[in-house]
Amino acid sequence: MSLSLSLPGAVPLRLTRFIPATLLRRALVPAALLALWQGLTACGALDPQTMPSPAATAESFWQLIITGQLTPNLVISLERVAAGMGFGVSVGIVLGLLASLSRFGEDAIDATVQMARTLPHLALIPLMILWFGIGETPKIGLIALGSMFPIYLNLFSAIRGADRKLLESASVLGLSHAETIWHVILPAALPSFLVGLRQASGIAWITLVVAEQINAASGIGYLVMNARDFLRTDIIFDGLLIYALLGLTTDQLVRWLERHLLVWRPSMMTTKGV
Repeated sequence: MSLSLSLPGAVPLRLTRFIPATLLRRALVPAALLALWQGLTACGALDPQTMPSPAATAESFWQLIITGQLTPNLVISLERVAAGMGFGVSVGIVLGLLASLSRFGEDAIDATVQMARTLPHLALIPLMILWFGIGETPKIGLIALGSMFPIYLNLFSAIRGADRKLLESASVLGLSHAETIWHVILPAALPSFLVGLRQASGIAWITLVVAEQINAASGIGYLVMNARDFLRTDIIFDGLLIYALLGLTTDQLVRWLERHLLVWRPSMMTTKGV
């Protein structure tokens, strides 16, 4: 006998067999906002020329797919973020390790990084264009610069804040300095590093939004700029939605890594499956 729950406001148990309950809960607010948006547009409270309905936005999104405009530009945007984040995260890790594992490294690196961090990296766009032209280099460089600092700060803080008791235990067990770093300090710093990675991915997409609207001949930002010239607000909303979904996807990917790499944490064990 199958039993289904029919309490008011409850999600039927039969539905949760096919769709995870967590996904259903997270979809409630976006679905409600979309329904409200569609309703306000349908009743005339919103001007469809400046605020197209979700239905019109979805239709234009489908047209971008079937006409072949979306896929190549999406791939280019993904390549830019992957290249920029790959370089920025790598530099952030190297600088974070050098500065946090030795006093000399901190004295040589930390002050310079902190000064550079206070500069708004998007304000460097004119200089990046003057130095590197209008090709891919300034776009990738800006993404790398924006994603480097969260990695550096979180890694530096985590390593310097390593539990003293763990270090004492490693000393008692006779671990060498290199073994202590590899088996104790770096695993302890992994949670903060992953937090920094989530922050870096968000900054990378924000940077891409701006970088692709300046002298870009391809990418999602290029589609948005073309849509602006032709007053296609539906395509502009498509571009914004794509950016948002890409940012959510990378954030969920890092959270997936957290669940698999940090299974030893009590918080992960108590919230598993919730």
